[in-house]
Amino acid sequence: MPISSHMRELRSLVGTRLVQVPSVAAVIHDAAGRLLLQRRASDGNWSLPAGAIDPGERPADAVVREVREETGLNVLPVSILGVFGGERFRHVYGNGDEVEYLVVLFRCEITGGDPGGEDGETLELAWYDVDAMPPLTLPYPRELLRAGARTGTRAFFES
Repeated sequence: MPISSHMRELRSLVGTRLVQVPSVAAVIHDAAGRLLLQRRASDGNWSLPAGAIDPGERPADAVVREVREETGLNVLPVSILGVFGGERFRHVYGNGDEVEYLVVLFRCEITGGDPGGEDGETLELAWYDVDAMPPLTLPYPRELLRAGARTGTRAFFES
């Protein structure tokens, strides 16, 4: 879903002014260590599969939902790679809406599904070597995007 009913209601009250948005993003690697990227329909830019956390939704559940909606894949969040925010994570959409994301970055493993999108937000999915990927909309540290390819201890996420 391109915009949640919660965000639509919030925008009706504040217009295009800056809104801080709790969000999630997924670092997903294939067997060759390449990173899954999504080219967004809204602006044609490349991004990690990502999106807003809905009110009452746990971050781990949000990343599973967002990845499924945007990529068609089912994932298991296995660890948190970092939490990011601040001015570098501000974005202005084509319609003028300003956001500043507070992003929980999850390393995820694919458990099933078929690549494709379910919500119309995705123009293209592609696997990239981190050092050869196109620029991303948000400035995630490349060392964390690389680190996501390494297997490690699984974190526990309450279900």
